[in-house]
Amino acid sequence: MTSEAAAEGALPRADAVEQADAEASGRYTAPPSQWVDLGVPVHYVDHGGPADGPLLVMVHGLGGSLVNWAALAPLLTDTCRVMALDLVGFGLTKAGTYSTSVTSNQRVLQRFLGEVAGSPAILVGNSMGGLIAILQASRQPETVAAAALIDPALPPVPSSRIDPLVTASFGMYAVPHLGKAMLRTRRRVRTPEQLAMDILSFCCVDPSRVPPEVLEQLLEVARERRDYPDIDEHFITAARSLLAVLARRSAFKATLKGIQAPVLLLHGEKDRLVSIDAARAVAAANPSWRFEVAPDVGHVPLLEAPVWTASHILDWLATDASDAAALTRT
Repeated sequence: MTSEAAAEGALPRADAVEQADAEASGRYTAPPSQWVDLGVPVHYVDHGGPADGPLLVMVHGLGGSLVNWAALAPLLTDTCRVMALDLVGFGLTKAGTYSTSVTSNQRVLQRFLGEVAGSPAILVGNSMGGLIAILQASRQPETVAAAALIDPALPPVPSSRIDPLVTASFGMYAVPHLGKAMLRTRRRVRTPEQLAMDILSFCCVDPSRVPPEVLEQLLEVARERRDYPDIDEHFITAARSLLAVLARRSAFKATLKGIQAPVLLLHGEKDRLVSIDAARAVAAANPSWRFEVAPDVGHVPLLEAPVWTASHILDWLATDASDAAALTRT
């Protein structure tokens, strides 16, 4: 299918998203939980969408869950099939003895694509989930038709102004005993709801932009995870593995260059975790990618600016990634 044919009537352009957003009231109801054994019981949801629409599989970031996509998914399901999973050690997917490293979770994502969602698929990843999507697209290119990376984890560049709290936190994560002690202390003095709001406030310029129904789902996950065993250790393992991948700068740059599928890179202008300068550097080094900046938005445009995010994803699917979108249709 040519790009022109795929774009013609197959997907709405950005101007259709405002109407979709207006109709999204009441569509934030969480879809039913589903489970699949991928070496460990993995929690996922199917947001629905037309059976013959492009298949999008959404991968959340460090400390997040599939609920992170609850504001964005309803804006895409008029034309796209949308699924999301809780990575191992996050959301409702308990790790048990399974590793929560980015490499282990990339293998879980690979099995999810092959055994549940179907592949090739269009991966949509945020933060650590963006890094996992990058690894999947590089290592198993036949499973990834295209990738939309939303504030993915990236190595800092010399011009980056790194937030002091980010530097301090990840410095402690690099020393497991210190990192776990910090997380345990925070969990002892803050309620699950307060911890969730702390994270949201850090990741957003304005947390009040998150739809109230979605915010309640985020808080419910925090409450559910209150008594999960070893969650601090699982978080530290994932964080340290993320840092290890990004520390190998030359190998990481080669990984990015090796992605043959179309890529959309979206980034919040005021992201405190991953500098906009790092995103600009990656975009400049990969000129075939489409790159868009969300003004006055932080690390999670999918929650803070879902209409903006959906507009760019839909336009990209209708243009640059139209052939890739066609590959995912059943």
